[in-house]
Formats: sequence, C-alpha cells, structure tokens
Amino acid sequence: MRPTETPETRSVRLLRVGEQVRHALSDILMRGDVHDETLASHAVTITEVRMSPDLRHATCFVKALLGKDEDAVLKALRTNTAYLQREVAQRVQTRYAAKLKFVADESFDEGSHIDSLLRAPHVARDLAGDDD
Repeated sequence: MRPTETPETRSVRLLRVGEQVRHALSDILMRGDVHDETLASHAVTITEVRMSPDLRHATCFVKALLGKDEDAVLKALRTNTAYLQREVAQRVQTRYAAKLKFVADESFDEGSHIDSLLRAPHVARDLAGDDD
C-alpha cells in the first residue's frame, strides 16, 4: 500500500475507473460493434458501473430504453460478455481486464414508485397540512 493512499483516494479511483468502463461500454454499444440482433434492435444505456476494490470485477447496471425486452437485452449482453471484456480492456488500460457482470438497473422503477406514492391524494393532503 502506498503511504499516500487513503480510503478516500481509493474510492475516487474506483469511481474514475468505473466511469471509464461505462464510457467504453456505451461507446461500443452506440457504434453497434457487437454483432447481435437483439442489441442492434434495442437502445441500451449503461447507467452505472461499480468496480470491486481490486478492479478485477465490474458490475454494470443496464437499462433498456423504453423498458422493452429487458430480459432479452440482458441475455444478449451476457452472451457477448467475452467480446465486451476484450474491447473494454483495450480501451481502459488497467493491470487486469475486469470481468463484466450485467445487471438490470431497478433504480428508475424505484424512483417512479416513490414519486407515485408522494403524489397520492392522502399523502399530498398530509404534506399540505405541515404549514402550521
């Protein structure tokens, strides 16, 4: 361990590398470099990439735009994982090529659920009564 390395700087490094991996994956998918019919016919966004502390594993949170066929998109990404790992390793220069794991991003669904709860009439009535 380097003497100047702290938990804060390590987390900044993890965030930086995760963002580089996210950009690389987004670029590969946007250009259509993956020759897969499912990925070619669906717009896919990589919302976040979380790196393990040793930078050997990357959990990629994926959202199929318009929420259509999310299972088919995840299956296609998992099928093409080896190709995507090679491409990301070439673009993001780290000591080890990160193993990619694709997971559906549920945060948008959770956010819309919370928003609908806050807009419910009985909740809005309770929130309006707090002006006392």
